[in-house]
Amino acid sequence: MLDYLLTLILFVPSAASLLLAFIPSDRRNLLRFTAFAASLIPFVLTITLWLRFDPGLQGYQFVVNEPWYPAIGSSYHLGVDGLSLPMVLLTTLLTPLAILAAGSIKDHPKAFFMLFLFLETGMLGVFLSLDLLLFFVFWEIGLVPMYFIINQWGGANRNYASLKFILYTMAGSLGLLLAIQMMGVASGTFDIVKLTALWPDTAPLPLFGLEPAAIKAIAFWAFVIAFAIKVPVWPFHTWLPDAHTEAPTPGSMILAGVLLKLGGYGFLRLVLPLFPAESKQFAGWLAMLAAASIIFGALGAFGQNDFKRLVAYSSVNHMGFVILGVAAAAWASGTTSSVIAINGAVMQMFNHGLSAAGMFYMVGVLYERAHTRDLTKFGGLFAILPVYGGILLFTAMGSLGLPGLGGFISEFLVVRGAWAVFPLATAMSMIGLFFTGAYILKALRMVLHGPLNEDWFGKLTDIRPAEVAVMVPLMVLMLVNGLWPAWLLDMINKMAAVIF
Repeated sequence: MLDYLLTLILFVPSAASLLLAFIPSDRRNLLRFTAFAASLIPFVLTITLWLRFDPGLQGYQFVVNEPWYPAIGSSYHLGVDGLSLPMVLLTTLLTPLAILAAGSIKDHPKAFFMLFLFLETGMLGVFLSLDLLLFFVFWEIGLVPMYFIINQWGGANRNYASLKFILYTMAGSLGLLLAIQMMGVASGTFDIVKLTALWPDTAPLPLFGLEPAAIKAIAFWAFVIAFAIKVPVWPFHTWLPDAHTEAPTPGSMILAGVLLKLGGYGFLRLVLPLFPAESKQFAGWLAMLAAASIIFGALGAFGQNDFKRLVAYSSVNHMGFVILGVAAAAWASGTTSSVIAINGAVMQMFNHGLSAAGMFYMVGVLYERAHTRDLTKFGGLFAILPVYGGILLFTAMGSLGLPGLGGFISEFLVVRGAWAVFPLATAMSMIGLFFTGAYILKALRMVLHGPLNEDWFGKLTDIRPAEVAVMVPLMVLMLVNGLWPAWLLDMINKMAAVIF
């Protein structure tokens, strides 16, 4: 079974999605239960994978490599290491939690859960693929279901938000596909392991009359732009607030929790190993864009009175730290600062996935009761929603980076690694960190504290046990990552010390 473990993790969600097609559309509870139960299978298999994974071994483990398109050098090549395994765990954890959070989905539940499970396969495929062509196939599979989830089950401006989402991400994907084709033709292989060993130091074959240096430059910029849009890095971020605001709660949870991580993963898996010289050359610019994302994301969040839009802008802010870590690693490759920055970047992706998914869910819980996200219409809700208020406070502090919770560890590591490399960009990022506290405290003050808005007295009910069940795993992991991060960092650190 271990030989097929990655394939099972990858395709069980798709198989379950097809199974849902045979369940009557009016059996909403059965559809939801089946989707949830099926989504637990990859999670259990991932736990098995985690327990069998040996962090002390270099390279990829549980490798599957079978011919796919041998004529062009492409194969069905899967594997995991200390970079991809945490992302697989995050994906298989958040998917069942997001399905549990889908109680508000009333219309066409069968289509919704089928798309959601197909989406899980797409996300997992990106993290597991060791072939560039296969990587792109799953990259696109992860794009299309999210478009329909926003477009069909989103808010009032869902058509605009979904169109903007697809146009931005497809623009990046087009360049990514062309770059992958160029690299495959010029190198004779799409295998990421072979390309990582050969591409940085070997001149590719001439293509379309282009010199090898031009081929590398075009491929580098196509990769960077595609992944920068996905993260998203300022100024490519404008699709994100609209997509988050209009997406249904489960869609926002998985979009913030996992889909944004595909861009950060692309930088770490492909850009830095395949283009080390180019990455170092432009690392300073990337660091400044990261600082801009941290600052403008925080300022954008602080300026919002829509609770969900505030949380959406916070993702731009927090993912900026991932890019700052990537930039530091690109410039200082092979040094202690690089290893520390990579540890922080990967840890930040994992921790942000937990806190962002939790925050979006808590916004959704409140919206389901109040039917508004306008912060100016709340106030003093801690008095009538004490359990909800306590969970929101804990989750917000995890997002803030309070010492003792996971966000503090990851942001500290990024800052520690980047400070020796880019002190100015890191110092500027602290401005954004200051406003991170400002927008989090603003949201908590306007929702939970101050005089009680008596319009809500007797109309709002506290969070239910079933809703608490969605938050418990996220809260536990946020606390564990803050008090005992070694369970995750040991794996990431061994990978970073070898690769970067």
